[in-house]
Amino acid sequence: MLDQLSARPESLGDVARFLRTLSDPTRLRLLGILQDGEQNVTALRRKLALPQPTVSHHLALLRSAGLVANRRDGKQVFYSLNREIASPLAERRGLNIVTDAVELRIAHAGVNGELNRHAPPPDADREASRAPVALGE
Repeated sequence: MLDQLSARPESLGDVARFLRTLSDPTRLRLLGILQDGEQNVTALRRKLALPQPTVSHHLALLRSAGLVANRRDGKQVFYSLNREIASPLAERRGLNIVTDAVELRIAHAGVNGELNRHAPPPDADREASRAPVALGE
């Protein structure tokens, strides 16, 4: 894919902008919440415990990237995943994102909550036993 993109530098810029949109934990949490279905801003604000303008800002960025769709019902705006680009994996195991330039699978912990930074990864003991040991330090 990068070989095809290197011929068109503007495509690399588009991919970088798209990935930058996904680089924010709040936006990933929003995508995780929207896996359960359509939500209005008030519900999203409560679930995220963030001010309404902050939630609206992140939703606008996700919408401009094409990841989120919205519909208006009176004064309320409801947001949902744009199923043409973003779809939940089976049993909420994560999110699958496919565009013309990007295919990305985000694991469950990436969209459904914070990773536990204090717990070692499942294979930490096995990996530690394979790691080279520096002597004389």
